[in-house]
Amino acid sequence: MYAGDVLELRQLTVLQAIARAGSLAGAARSLHYSQPTVAHHLAALESHLGVDLVSRTTRGATLTDLGQLFLGHAESVLDRLGSAEAEVKALARHGVATLRIGTFPTAGAHVLPRAVAALEVRTGVRVELHEAEPPELIERLLARELHCALIYDDPEAPVHLFDELKMVALFDDPFRVVLPASHPLAQRKSVAIADLADDGWMMSRDPEEPGDAALRAACAAEGFTPRPVLRTEDYDVMFGFVAAGVGVALVPQMALVEREGVVVRPLAGVQLRRSIRFVSFAEDAPPAAAALFAALRAGATVSRPHQKGP
Repeated sequence: MYAGDVLELRQLTVLQAIARAGSLAGAARSLHYSQPTVAHHLAALESHLGVDLVSRTTRGATLTDLGQLFLGHAESVLDRLGSAEAEVKALARHGVATLRIGTFPTAGAHVLPRAVAALEVRTGVRVELHEAEPPELIERLLARELHCALIYDDPEAPVHLFDELKMVALFDDPFRVVLPASHPLAQRKSVAIADLADDGWMMSRDPEEPGDAALRAACAAEGFTPRPVLRTEDYDVMFGFVAAGVGVALVPQMALVEREGVVVRPLAGVQLRRSIRFVSFAEDAPPAAAALFAALRAGATVSRPHQKGP
């Protein structure tokens, strides 16, 4: 009987390595052990269980049926121990084991993925994403349900924040006008708001949404009020109705996609945009939130999809 006759983590690791390598020698190489050390740990494990786990021949080593059964449980143990180790290290180094991030849909699709991937690789911190519109994200931050969030707002009138939160601008996301491909102005390189006074507009359900607010202000400066023909938060729905010729839309560049039957044009004579901002706690934000912000600053850009026409 081996000392203590108890299971050791190294014994589970050795069995896993033998199964993967197909031989004791191969397991020894993968673990940087000597072959006698691998044989010793295997013998100790088999002695503890009272069964043969590995069948050895001149051509290598394969697990017996009992070995395969035990390996499944052993790998579950090793996986959980690995996860526990990673979480403890992440919590010690970065303040949280799991970073809870709030985002609005277009940022979640176009800005966060690479930054989150970089964060996980560099820190080992896990991530939970929670999608909502900016007002709800701010509420959830204040309730401590989130550690940080990406929001959008009017760059000329930033959203008011409570003292415990801080907000930093990442970049501006310009608005583009989306026209039916059959529209009389579709061949122009840019389109003036005044030339769309008679068109119907796809607009948000929220009258305070920054895009709608910017559109109303720009139209007012030209002496008219935009006429809504559809109110929705779904850009895919907007594009569908524009393609059908029902109206036009003002869409942030980050939300643009290539769509048959529509053209995308910059506005002439006016710069309309929304500001993309990172919000976190002013005093006790976890270091992982700062690491995410750094990743966003390093890689966040506004994508520019292909635009049909001249």
